[in-house]
Amino acid sequence: MTTVTSLADRVALVTGAAGVMGLATVKALLAEGMRVAMADVDQSRLEREAAMLGGAAFPAAMDVSDPKAAEQSFAKVERALGPVDVLVNNAGILSNAKAAETTPEEWRRVLAVNLDGAFYLSRLALPGMKARGWGRIVNICSLAMKTGGLTAGTAYTTSKGALAALTFSLAREAAKFGVTVNGIAPAYVKTPMVTEQLTEAQRQALVAQIPVGRFCEPEEFAHCVRFLASPLSGFITGEILDLNGGLVFD
Repeated sequence: MTTVTSLADRVALVTGAAGVMGLATVKALLAEGMRVAMADVDQSRLEREAAMLGGAAFPAAMDVSDPKAAEQSFAKVERALGPVDVLVNNAGILSNAKAAETTPEEWRRVLAVNLDGAFYLSRLALPGMKARGWGRIVNICSLAMKTGGLTAGTAYTTSKGALAALTFSLAREAAKFGVTVNGIAPAYVKTPMVTEQLTEAQRQALVAQIPVGRFCEPEEFAHCVRFLASPLSGFITGEILDLNGGLVFD
C-alpha cells in the first residue's frame, strides 16, 4: 500500500485570509501545490492581497458569521476549485473588554465570528469530507482559552474556549471517516496587534515573559497549519497545538 504524503492538487479554504496569519497560511498551502480559496469579510483588502499573489489563489468574500452568506460563498468556492479538502477556520475578531464592560451586542458579535463561523463552515465541509474518506479541519484557537485571557477580554476568551470544545466534538464525530479536526492555540504572533497597537515598552515587557525571548513569526504559525493538514498527520485528531514560545506548559 502506498502512503500519500502530498497535499498537491487538494483544495483548501482559509478564512481571515487577508490578515497576516491567514495570508501566511495561504502562501504555505500554495507552496504545497494546493488550490487555495482566500476568504475574508474585507473584500477590498482580500482582492488586493489575492492580486499580489498573481492569481494563484481564489478570492471569496465571506461573512462567516452569517450562515446563509457563508453557505453561498462556500458553494462558490467549490464550484470554482472543487470540493474542499482542508478547512482552516482562522477568521476572528478581538475584544479586550472584561465582563462588566462587555455589552450583549459585543458578546454576540465576538461569538458570532469566532465560534459560529467555524461551526457553519465545518458543517458545510464535513459531509463531503466524510463521503470522500479524507479531510482536515484546523481551528485557530488562542492561548487566552488556557489562561483566562491574560490581556484578552471575556467574550474573546470564551469564544476561543468554546472553539476548542467544538474541535473535540467534531474530531470525535469525524475520526472514523478519515477526517481529522485539530486546533492551534497561538500567542503573540507578529501581527499589527503586536507591531502597531503596542508601544515599544509594552512589547519589551511581553517578550520578557516569553521563555524563547521573541514573538512568533507568521510563517511559524503557517507551518503548524501545514503540519496538521498533511496526509502524514492523519493519526492526530482532537489535539490543540500550543504555539506560545513556552509561555504556558500543559
